[in-house]
Amino acid sequence: MSNNAWLSQSTLVLASNNKGKIAEFENMFHQLNLPVEVVPQGQLNIEDAIEDGLSFVENAIIKARHAARISGKPAIADDSGLCVPILGGAPGIYSARYAGAHGDDTANNTKLLADLVPLRQPNQPIQGMFVCVLALVEHADDPLPKIFQGLWHGEILEQARGDNGFGYDPLFWLPELGCSSADLSKIDKNKISHRGQAMQLLRESLR
Repeated sequence: MSNNAWLSQSTLVLASNNKGKIAEFENMFHQLNLPVEVVPQGQLNIEDAIEDGLSFVENAIIKARHAARISGKPAIADDSGLCVPILGGAPGIYSARYAGAHGDDTANNTKLLADLVPLRQPNQPIQGMFVCVLALVEHADDPLPKIFQGLWHGEILEQARGDNGFGYDPLFWLPELGCSSADLSKIDKNKISHRGQAMQLLRESLR
């Protein structure tokens, strides 16, 4: 296929079964107004891939290839997470299963807070950043996956704040806005988040 020939395909498979991610992607693809139907892999009975890569890039490509191979269609995958430098970059690629069980947001947030307790210093915020890597493959054996990366910098709160979002959003403080990621509406979050940034790069690549 040529650079953007995948756009001529009727369906682009979204390699995720995470309800929060799916909702964000559906909103963002709607805003992009691309001439393609985006179908979450769950609707095609595709289970999650085994994420055994050592980086966000590797895992995103693994998931995209997995969905493309089973569906026979172009696929896009996101691998994202929270990196805290003072923890050596953890939870990193293990963000969704930091406390052991995959997707247990409450347990993951509790573990993160506990791990940071002995490292906190008075009046010294703990820095963190959300990372998103998007991988787009035109077919399962695509030799040149398209990669788009977004970084969202903030601070890690001492307790949860906000009722929106998912994952670590309630602990992610945005000092320039004076609120947490979980305080933002979906529309406002998508404009500035790590995932929103990566999607903007995808949009620019299609122009």
